Amino acid sequence: MNTPAWSFVAAVRAVLLAALLTGSAVATAAGSETLAHIKARGTLRCGISEGIAGFSAADGAGHFSGIDADFCRAVAAAVLGDPNKVTFVPLKASARFPALRTDRIDLLARNTTWTLLREGTLGIQFAGILFYDAQAFMVSRKNGTASSSLNGATVCVQQDTTSERNLMGYASANSLNVKPLVVGSVPELAQAFFSGRCSAATADASLLSVLKSRAPGGASTVEILPERLSKQPLGPAVRGDDDAWLVVVRWVLFTLITAEELGVTRENYAARVRDPLVARALVPDATVTATLGIEPGWTLRALQSAGNYGEMFERNLGAGSPLGLERGLNNLWTHGGLMYAPPMQ
Repeated sequence: MNTPAWSFVAAVRAVLLAALLTGSAVATAAGSETLAHIKARGTLRCGISEGIAGFSAADGAGHFSGIDADFCRAVAAAVLGDPNKVTFVPLKASARFPALRTDRIDLLARNTTWTLLREGTLGIQFAGILFYDAQAFMVSRKNGTASSSLNGATVCVQQDTTSERNLMGYASANSLNVKPLVVGSVPELAQAFFSGRCSAATADASLLSVLKSRAPGGASTVEILPERLSKQPLGPAVRGDDDAWLVVVRWVLFTLITAEELGVTRENYAARVRDPLVARALVPDATVTATLGIEPGWTLRALQSAGNYGEMFERNLGAGSPLGLERGLNNLWTHGGLMYAPPMQ
């Protein structure tokens, strides 16, 4: 039943929303050059890794799979109505930020750590955290399994990553005399380590898990040490000059996280969204959608494409994948993890 008080609140809301739409919100939509270019081109250009299983890797037929690739498809489904309208652009770590800043790609989803240095100096912004990771060491079992065995060791590390700086900081803090062997790509990191050019390798723990699964002598011949050098929150990034595009990418991610929390999946979303509470949590206000310049139903198209966050994780990284990683910090906040999304309405 509508009371006078609630009617007054609703009226105030309407006035405030109208003010937003006639002011800065409309300006935001008008300034979304990235989205306009994507629509005109008919494809989303997504920067991904050169090949990291579970994140973005191509099979023999050239089809990309992984949680990063799936996220790109979810964004394409949201803005273009088709998850297949993605042009994947494999990039070395050293090329990812230049590619984004020079408009070679529209979205970067490539195992990239969110840092203030990057946002403050590179002209990019991160849309959120897709995967919580941490930097670790991997060693051959014959070289020991304790961090103290790294003293005097040659350690392979990839250039133009946070791993390189973190390695030297960790070594200094723990009085370790390490000799970094800097390589240019993930394949070079694997080749250098497995050929014995370095006695240890350091990178994100998830990447080391991929390399361990591909060890020439079997996974049992190498070990990922328990020490963690740093936090590595990995997330998608966009150029910092298009706030409206940032909002779209960010809320595709938040939609997938919220859907898991509500138990809404790729299979049941059509039925579940009939529940007003679920619809309120997953379907944006029509005025917001119009302001962003996207066709209605964009969040549901993203969900239909990729499934909820848990589905993406399990399919690419979890128990249902060759890597078999535990959810850990990537679990929902209601299950002891850090995955949490703000409310949509």
